[in-house]
Amino acid sequence: MRTVMIFDTTLRDGEQSPGVNLSTQEKVEIAIQLEKLGVNVIEAGFAASSKGDLNAVKEVAQVVKNASVCSLSRAVKRDIDLAKEALQAAESPYLHLFLATSPIHREYKLQMSKEQVKTRIREAITYAKKYFSQIEFSAEDAGRTEIDFLCEVVDTAISAGATVINLPDTVGYLTPQEYAKMFREVINRVPRADQVRLSAHCHDDLGMAVANSLAAIEAGVSQVECTINGIGERAGNAALEEIAMAVKTREAYYQVQTTLNLKEIHRTSRMVSKLTGMPVPGNKAVVGTNAFAHESGIHQDGMLKHRETYEIMTPESVGLNESRLVLGKHSGRHAFKTKMVELGFELKEEQVNPLFERFKEFADRKKEITDDDLIALVEEKLVHAQDFYVMESLQVTCGNQSLPTASIKIKRESDGKTFFEAACGNGSVDAIFKAIDRVAQEKVSLEDYRIHSVTQGKDALGEVSVQLRQGELYVRGRGVSTDVLEASARAYLDAINRLIRRKGDYPAEKKAVTTV
Repeated sequence: MRTVMIFDTTLRDGEQSPGVNLSTQEKVEIAIQLEKLGVNVIEAGFAASSKGDLNAVKEVAQVVKNASVCSLSRAVKRDIDLAKEALQAAESPYLHLFLATSPIHREYKLQMSKEQVKTRIREAITYAKKYFSQIEFSAEDAGRTEIDFLCEVVDTAISAGATVINLPDTVGYLTPQEYAKMFREVINRVPRADQVRLSAHCHDDLGMAVANSLAAIEAGVSQVECTINGIGERAGNAALEEIAMAVKTREAYYQVQTTLNLKEIHRTSRMVSKLTGMPVPGNKAVVGTNAFAHESGIHQDGMLKHRETYEIMTPESVGLNESRLVLGKHSGRHAFKTKMVELGFELKEEQVNPLFERFKEFADRKKEITDDDLIALVEEKLVHAQDFYVMESLQVTCGNQSLPTASIKIKRESDGKTFFEAACGNGSVDAIFKAIDRVAQEKVSLEDYRIHSVTQGKDALGEVSVQLRQGELYVRGRGVSTDVLEASARAYLDAINRLIRRKGDYPAEKKAVTTV
């Protein structure tokens, strides 16, 4: 049984999702988790695109030891040089060169002839060979490239020294049959195609990214490129978790295996969702909240009689735990800490007390605290651990015959000063946001506001996600509470704190508002 390599591009192509902007530290956190998941290649970013991406690739390269760390690069010397700089500390540096090959790209974007394209590929790979032993060449928009020319391009790249050839369906245009046929043609017609690793990279514009990736595996590719939760440009990329569980569940059919630790799938999915601010749909395959839920009476009856009547894979196989330790307001610190360990959180002693206090606040409002409640609590508290502003109290008055008003008390961590502000708005949430704006004095616009329940029931935790824009800078914030107004305030303040961190602009000397 052959092994298919997993090339994860969550930190590069995934971050190109509109509205997503990961900090360097967030990229490092995700990279460490991807390493635990067992991916073979981590594409950490595009070093030449910005100083921030260059630094992020550097930081990831320093911490990842058990996977190749990759930087994207155009087929130009400057990009290659910056990728080399970014990957100096990598245990296994990996360069990903690309150049478009389709007629529409050659004519309108590159304005290059076929011969000029091949010459550029040859020169770039030859130059990169001075610094890298692992070089992947991607023929951008391979899916719409003439097959004869595509074979010439692949032959040119292999002759120049590429070790991996990627033929992406860049715009999600092909059907599974067409995509598989393209690889078979290349394998049959290009000399030494069997001496390099062939890779598939699919986009989901027509909803066929995973199907196309699996078809490519059947055609003989030995690497697939994908992202956690399928995030990425436009409609996204092929979802790693879906490909992984497809080849595992249908192992007898595909006759391939991966190096993935499948039990880390759910944890990785949740981390990426929280840090990118992109919620996972409830009906999402493998990692959605309904993926292992059964409501129909017929389905429930079948499940009770024999689990496999309606489940082709188990929740345990992707890292979910069906057993529950019920926690409530009468639970002690020891039980809380034990449960945190069971959920996979290795907390330092100084982190336990504030988390336990926040847990007690939730427990006073809820009859029962579920695993999802606890995970949301820890993730929120750890994200807010080094905030510049901390909310101490919130009071909201509203009614259909009165003007919504919010009063808020906020502490500034730099000097311990406390500020009290009040504001009126078109609604309660608007009033809260305006009051926070008066304290923070950051000119921002609200681009997105989302709310959903973490768990079921009237006392469910509400999770709010907001996106703010200041000039060209976008940030997301999140907050959780049984009170959606409190969750909204926490999310907005979280976004303000992230904005300040991104700018490196600590507001200690800004003009003070009302000080208590």
